[in-house]
Amino acid sequence: MLNRTKGITFLLTGFSSCSYCQKTNFSFFLLVYIFTVLENLAILALVLQDPKLWKPMYIFLGNLSLLEVWYISTTLPNLLAIIMTGNEEISYVSCVTQLFIFTFLGASECNLLAAMAYDRYVAICNPLRYTIIMQNKYVTCLLIVSWLTGLFTPVLPVLFLIQLDFCGPNQIDHYFCDASPLLKLACGNTKQKEIVDLIVSAFVLISSMLVIFISYFCITWTVLKMPSSKGRYKAFSTCTSHLAVVCIYYGSMSFTYIRVKSASSFSTNKMISVLYSVVTPMINPIIYTLRNKDVRLTLQKMFEKPKESKLGL
Repeated sequence: MLNRTKGITFLLTGFSSCSYCQKTNFSFFLLVYIFTVLENLAILALVLQDPKLWKPMYIFLGNLSLLEVWYISTTLPNLLAIIMTGNEEISYVSCVTQLFIFTFLGASECNLLAAMAYDRYVAICNPLRYTIIMQNKYVTCLLIVSWLTGLFTPVLPVLFLIQLDFCGPNQIDHYFCDASPLLKLACGNTKQKEIVDLIVSAFVLISSMLVIFISYFCITWTVLKMPSSKGRYKAFSTCTSHLAVVCIYYGSMSFTYIRVKSASSFSTNKMISVLYSVVTPMINPIIYTLRNKDVRLTLQKMFEKPKESKLGL
């Protein structure tokens, strides 16, 4: 059964079959991909080159930017190749590999967002002990746990997936290999696989959301007790960027994954998937850049240096 399944090739339908729409889709997704990669690499470069940004908050942000580059590169280049060449085929091994990497990165992002929420909790609720608690070794441990937990997240769901036989239609109604449309093509009983996916997805999302909720509950409680309105505003303003990213990412992820897969509407799934796999990586750097004074100042310095060198010449 496994040997027969390995020889299968799937067809990714993408978004549209009309040539005009495909050209529009190609232009749109190409621009989005280039812009997303460049802006996330710019954030990563800022964090690496400026010692003033070698703080836990920005180290987490640099890791998030690195993850976003990899995240969007897991799906969009393949979609662009399909639109450009018209070849919708993807092998069984490539499909399972794409699903594994995509799930790994999605879970890692949940963990990183939870770690960033904890960092804000320590900074606002324990400011005097912040440098003691958030030492480099502790930040490194948080990052390692975030990435490793994400890496092991897709292991069990993928193991259950490769036990299934695919003997029916091979057309995947999606623009990448996600679990929902793959289950639709599987033969036999997929109930066990659906339950495993639901449990794993719920555990990752709920556990990380719980950390975020508790962190922000403590932050809100602490901020409301501050006597100065200016102090309250300053404390809340350090959290708004993170909260915006959390709401967009977790809202779309929860809608897609915390439910029974076979009951999903695939047309809706595709649009929601675009939100967390394409739109979120694109807008995250914009949100953090616009709301973060240190990042803005570092960007200004980077643009001012070339001007100064030209004037010197």
